[in-house]
Amino acid sequence: MSALTPPSGTPSEGSSGRRPRIALLFGGRSSEHAVSCVTAGSVLAAIDTEKYDVVPVGIATDGRWVLESATSAHLALTSADDLPQVDPGRPTLVLDQRRELSVRSPGEVPEELGAVDAVFPLLHGPFGEDGTVQGLLELADVPYVGSGVLASAVGMDKQYMKMVLESAGLPTLPWVVVTDRVWRTDPQRIRDAVDALGFPVFVKPCRGGSSIGISKVDGPDELDAAVEEARRWDPKVVVEQSAGAGAREVECGVLDTLGDGPAEASVPAEIVVDAAHAFYDFAAKYLPEEATRLDVPADLAAEVVDEVQRLAVDAFEVMSCEGLARVDFFLLADGRLVVNEINTMPGFTPSSLFPRMWAASGVDYPALVERLVQLALTRPTGLR
Repeated sequence: MSALTPPSGTPSEGSSGRRPRIALLFGGRSSEHAVSCVTAGSVLAAIDTEKYDVVPVGIATDGRWVLESATSAHLALTSADDLPQVDPGRPTLVLDQRRELSVRSPGEVPEELGAVDAVFPLLHGPFGEDGTVQGLLELADVPYVGSGVLASAVGMDKQYMKMVLESAGLPTLPWVVVTDRVWRTDPQRIRDAVDALGFPVFVKPCRGGSSIGISKVDGPDELDAAVEEARRWDPKVVVEQSAGAGAREVECGVLDTLGDGPAEASVPAEIVVDAAHAFYDFAAKYLPEEATRLDVPADLAAEVVDEVQRLAVDAFEVMSCEGLARVDFFLLADGRLVVNEINTMPGFTPSSLFPRMWAASGVDYPALVERLVQLALTRPTGLR
């Protein structure tokens, strides 16, 4: 017999005599803290609390885990000046390697909340969507919703995401990466590379989301300021060639099936941004008063729909995604489709595109939440 024990994980079914305990993990240290809170409020309102024991776990902006309120009203987004956030003054939580959650208050005996059967990480951006929390949960042997460490990390980093997609033959737009060292020591090298892309271009934090820190640059004189704005959020930046006049923004949701069946693609949707916005920015995405039209399903020819769905599932598989993902495309004026990016934890409020695409495909929001929880409960941790 081998002296080594193979790594393994077993599906969690909850302890006998109680409901499965699901921890909703939200907030976090990234610039998308508020968006994560809004998402958590939506899931709290939709998850079946008669079937599951739900524990809301907030990560404050300083990184502390706290036992948050089980009500969702304080997590709503009403304006850009009043963003929801995790209350750092609530009781501190600890997750140990027995899957146990406990409340730790200074000078008091720890209060045990019990074993967690699965975690629903509703985190966006670095320190949550990028494989860091997924690695922690793997170490604690806790099943969780969504992609594993590798897919989460690669999906968060636009440089490596594009490299993986391109290596698999999936179409993307030309791009340039701006590393911290090169920008500090040889910025002209970056300017020359961007000139070769042609203007306009879009300058983005490499490991960000929700359009935070993104600028549209129409000429060389605007580039340096746009790079510095993106560097406020991430020292690594990507500059992407514009999709050009007449391009359409199309998105598609991908969802794993229970069992061994292949991943499924939703009907595609199209984002039509109001002319007041140069692109699909934070306000256009999240503030209800903004006049962005979301066409679900998108008005596309049947053969284009088939190609979007095929490429979406291909991207999901190439990246080794699990659970869910949203794949974003540009439909160029000449009819070509290119992959813009893949999101391993897409916007997940009922009004977000991922749930709306699945609702139009026959899976409403509560059913979507239920399917993802069941996928987590039946998926092993460890190598798979």
